[in-house]
Amino acid sequence: MKVGFVGLGIMGKPMAKNLLKAGHEVVVFDLNKASVDELVGCGAKAVTSGAELAAECDQFITMVPNSPHVRAAVFGDNGLAKGAKKGATLIDMSSIDPVESKKIGADLEKLGIDMLDAPVSGGEPKAIDGTLSVMVGGKKATFDKYYDLLKCMAGSVVYVGDLGAGNIAKLANQIIVAVNIAAVAEALAFSKKCGADPELVYQAIRGGLAGSTVMDAKAPMMMARNFKPGFRIELHIKDLTNALNAAHAINSPVPLTGQVMEMMQALKCDGNEKDDHSALAKYYEKIGNVTISK
Repeated sequence: MKVGFVGLGIMGKPMAKNLLKAGHEVVVFDLNKASVDELVGCGAKAVTSGAELAAECDQFITMVPNSPHVRAAVFGDNGLAKGAKKGATLIDMSSIDPVESKKIGADLEKLGIDMLDAPVSGGEPKAIDGTLSVMVGGKKATFDKYYDLLKCMAGSVVYVGDLGAGNIAKLANQIIVAVNIAAVAEALAFSKKCGADPELVYQAIRGGLAGSTVMDAKAPMMMARNFKPGFRIELHIKDLTNALNAAHAINSPVPLTGQVMEMMQALKCDGNEKDDHSALAKYYEKIGNVTISK
């Protein structure tokens, strides 16, 4: 299958590489020349605009930071919609506001272009090894058509419902991840402040009810003080902003989400927005005058 891919960042670049590894013909566009050149070195074809990419491909993927970036990639100057043919499909794998997903889909439908919203979870490590979790909204027939394509980048691909449902599931995911990371950081800081070894506490509790994928991924990073980003604080702030906006629009209280958002904003004020979201540990270290380490 010939697939267009727009957005070769931390997540998009390895995802596009996995499509190539699966034997697909991949056409790429990104403003970062180094990333484009890297994909070309792996066998992809480069083009100079979204319009040129869409003119070559009947299906194209966007993986960009937020709602305005998706709209610009699709409807901006030389965007995908300028070159796309009727019957083409946009698979937006960005994490954006579900309301905007529906609006973009409605605007594309007028042009005869179908759309899936298919945000991912798992961060850079799972993007690299092709085991992302993908949550998909859109027409069921379109989902079925592209299921195998999505599986080239993922360990789990789940249909959630109509267009926008994928991003609703992603926001729910990001709420759980954010609160879970904060709880892990709080517990490890508490353990260290009490005089216990955080590593031994972690080993003691990880096999019980408190254990989680988040704990196993982030506790070792906190204790090693390794905050190299798999998923940056600033991106999680973006996701929580979308979650709060969506929740407020439907009168759904999200007090824990609001609290973790303020913690992340404090980290941003301290210049840590480029750190991995496991850097929530730094928040507790600062307010508790303690260092979480083995």
